[in-house]
Amino acid sequence: MQIEFVSPEDILYSGQATQVIARTRGGGDIAFLTGHEPFIGSLLTCEARVFEDGGDVKRFAVRGGFVSVTGSTVTVLSDAAVPAADIDVVAARSDLADAEAALEANPEDAYAKADRDWAEVRLVTAGERDTAGSH
Repeated sequence: MQIEFVSPEDILYSGQATQVIARTRGGGDIAFLTGHEPFIGSLLTCEARVFEDGGDVKRFAVRGGFVSVTGSTVTVLSDAAVPAADIDVVAARSDLADAEAALEANPEDAYAKADRDWAEVRLVTAGERDTAGSH
C-alpha cells in the first residue's frame, strides 16, 4: 500500500509499506494493513512506524495531526513528522528542559505540556528513551 506523511507545505515521506502503526486520540495504537476499512482519525503526538515492503521499519516522530485510509493509501497529515535518523537529540533535550521548566512555573500550561510531549516523542523515536512519559 502507498503511505505518505504530508504537511501543509510538503510531502515529508512517500513509500510502499505492508503496515503502518500510529496512535489515535481515544483509540490507542492502531495498525493499518492493506485492505483496511476507510478510516479518518485524529493522531496524538506519537511515534509512527512504517513497515516497508523490503522489510525495513522506518520510525517517525509525529506531532499530532490526522490519518486517513482510503483504498490502498494511508496518509498522515501533520505539521511535523521527523524520521528517527533526522531527529536533533540535543535540540529535543533542550526543548524538554524548557517545557519542564515552564510546567514547574505553571503545571496547567497546555502549550508547555504539548512541547514536553513533542520533545519526549522525539527522544523515544531517536532511541534516547525507552518510552514516552505518562503525562
